[in-house]
Amino acid sequence: MSDTVLKRYIGALDRKIRTQFSRDSCHDLYHLYRVSTLALNIQKKEGGDRLVIGAAAFLHDIHRVMQLETGRYTDPKSSLPKIKTLLDAVHFPQEKIPAVLHAVEFHEEYSFSKNGKTARDIETCIVQDADNLDAMGAIGIGRTFGFSNQLQVPMWNPDIPLGRKYFDEDLPKDPSTLHHFYSKLLRLKDTMNTPTARALAQKRHDYMQGFVREFLDEWRGKK
Repeated sequence: MSDTVLKRYIGALDRKIRTQFSRDSCHDLYHLYRVSTLALNIQKKEGGDRLVIGAAAFLHDIHRVMQLETGRYTDPKSSLPKIKTLLDAVHFPQEKIPAVLHAVEFHEEYSFSKNGKTARDIETCIVQDADNLDAMGAIGIGRTFGFSNQLQVPMWNPDIPLGRKYFDEDLPKDPSTLHHFYSKLLRLKDTMNTPTARALAQKRHDYMQGFVREFLDEWRGKK
């Protein structure tokens, strides 16, 4: 499947979901394109079905739109009927749709979450890696503080110890943005599936560690 065909599908999907992704700057079209680009770059080295990976990466956050509409946590599985409708509307190959839906359903699995990881296919693993990479580094820091502001979470609450035993999307929100670095972001490096993603994650992880050290030093008046 040529990249020209893939771009045509992504363009058609973009036109159908663009307005839905205008309310959340942390899970917006730019995020979808960044994750898609990362996923396809990883695929070049790790293999897998390029069309499935590209489509799944671009549609992985439909549940975030549903969450905004309902005001309640919505898991990726709940978005699969809508994604199926979108893929049908752009005449996506029927035989590849189940693999796209599978990758979306399981893309939010983490090795450090309560249930761990269950998906092993390379397409899902790559979508997981790409989405997690966009939650790391400079982009990840910006998205985290932006999303925390939407949730009215403070930058830091020094009265609450840092760290949490495990992370899960349906747990109560972190007491501060800095707590989220310890409950999730600084743990993403070790949940990467592919060698390519692990190499990319290390640099982003190091950048976040440096940011957290600087943040705490400045907060405490050391700098």
